[in-house]
Amino acid sequence: MSRVHDMGGRHGDGAVNPADNAVYAEDWHARALALTLAAGALGKWNIDTSRHARECLSPKDYARFSYYEKWLAALADLLVRTGVVSEEELSSGHATSVSELAERVLKAEAVADVLAAGSPYERDGTAPRFAKGDRVRSRHPARNTRVSGGHTRLPSYAAGMPGEIVLLHGVHVLPDASAHGFGDCPEPLYAVAFSARDVWGEDAAEGDEVVVDMWQSYLEPV
Repeated sequence: MSRVHDMGGRHGDGAVNPADNAVYAEDWHARALALTLAAGALGKWNIDTSRHARECLSPKDYARFSYYEKWLAALADLLVRTGVVSEEELSSGHATSVSELAERVLKAEAVADVLAAGSPYERDGTAPRFAKGDRVRSRHPARNTRVSGGHTRLPSYAAGMPGEIVLLHGVHVLPDASAHGFGDCPEPLYAVAFSARDVWGEDAAEGDEVVVDMWQSYLEPV
C-alpha cells in the first residue's frame, strides 16, 4: 500500500505552475528550513529518516499542511522520538535541563562551511549489474521490501515500467535501508528513461521521456 505522499501523476491536483519560483512565500519558511538543518546537525537521524518522517504524517495532516508545515510537523515527531526533547518541552517551548547534545549545536559562523561540505552519499560497493543502453523493468509494486510501509525512492507511477539505462551515477547509500537503521547498504544507482506515454498514457507527447534515478534493487533485466 502506498502512503499519501506518493501522488505523482494523480488526477485532480492540477498542473505544475512553472512560474511559481518563489524561494520563500512567507518569512517563517526560511526559519523552518534553518531549524530543520540545525536539528539534523545533531546527528540523531539522516536525510532518509527525515524524509520518511514527513511521509508518515497522517493523511489528514499531510493533505492540509503546506510544504513547510509538513517539515515542522515531521521535525517535531523526530525530536520527540529520538529523545532530543520531551513532549513537555516541545509543548512549553522551554527545556527542563541542559541537553547532552548542547556541544553539537550548529553555530551561525559554521553554517556556510557545513552546507558547502554537504553530506556525500556515494560509497564503495558492488559492481553494477547493468550498463548504459540495457533494457530493464522497474519493480512492482513500489514498496520497501525490508520494512512494511517503509521509505522508498521508487515512485508508484514508475513501478512495473520498461525502460532503458541512460547513465550510471556510481554506488550510493540505499534509502530503503538507511531510513530504517540498517546502515548504508550501498547499491549502484542508475538514471532510467521511460516512455512518457508508458507512464502517463496518451496525454503525453509522442517521443517524450521520463527519467528517474533508481537503485539496482528496484530493477530487473528485460
